[in-house]
Amino acid sequence: MASSTSTEILDLRHFSAPMLRAVLEAEGDLWKQRLHWDYRASARLLMQYLDNRMLPGYAAVAADQVIGYVFCVYEETKAVIGDVFAIPTQPDAHMIEETLLRHLLELLVNSPQVDRIESQLLVHPSGTHSAVFREAGLELYRRLFMVQPLESLWSPPKVDLRGDLELRPWRDEDLTPAARLICEAYRDHPDSLINDQYRSVHGSMRFLNNIVRYSGCGAFSAQVSHVVAHRTNREFVALVLGSRVSPGSGHITQVCVHPAYRRQGMARMLLSVAAFHFMRQGATEISLTVTEANQQAIDLYFAEGYTCGHKFDAAVWKRDESA
Repeated sequence: MASSTSTEILDLRHFSAPMLRAVLEAEGDLWKQRLHWDYRASARLLMQYLDNRMLPGYAAVAADQVIGYVFCVYEETKAVIGDVFAIPTQPDAHMIEETLLRHLLELLVNSPQVDRIESQLLVHPSGTHSAVFREAGLELYRRLFMVQPLESLWSPPKVDLRGDLELRPWRDEDLTPAARLICEAYRDHPDSLINDQYRSVHGSMRFLNNIVRYSGCGAFSAQVSHVVAHRTNREFVALVLGSRVSPGSGHITQVCVHPAYRRQGMARMLLSVAAFHFMRQGATEISLTVTEANQQAIDLYFAEGYTCGHKFDAAVWKRDESA
């Protein structure tokens, strides 16, 4: 690649965590500045994988220093590109990121065991790497990062449900009924094009485990998270899940309503419940992400006081089985 210094692209598994510390610290600064997220927990998890030589990807090295990286994780026949980042003070930081992405995409597209590629580079503004993704044959879906300031929510929101339904906090045993609800709620939904985990109960369980048990998106808060359940059969008709992503910020990781129970104000109520409990924990703002094609949800979020603070891209590739 053209650069003022010689840059090598090498297998990420050749590097231990200390060699990427400067890169991860610079990335943490960007997450804090752009999204108000504390990236340290994610960085610690990445460093564990790096030390175990378990993280597939590439590192950009110049003058014996790692200045950028890209990685993916494999889920059966799917590869998820988790991140790409180069230290912003590098004169060719954007070019380095694009070179790293091209190397990884070339590897994945030409890997017979990979039938699907997904990526959501949350911290990168929409369009930053769109050309590289399109060159590799990926489809892009713009997503919105929306934020609501939290203030004056000292009284619990009004809960108005039918007599056969109840609202209650999240419990440890809720994973299975929640997975069934998510699978039903996202049937023929735009987000199921972006994340195929939503298309099956098994995939939804994987998604929930990542959120609830493995801190895949901040520190999960059972106090914030609530479900609406049938009093008789205990099945879920709606839920909201929330995580703390920094001392001052909460994030809605999931809000969904069963198709048979929509347009009854449940999503609005659950958002208010989550906001109330986040504020009681000391958060001063709350965020969520939504696909641009989901205009109905965006209208609801605007009505609830959210604004769009950032736009980013989701990218998807599926192997052409007829080729």
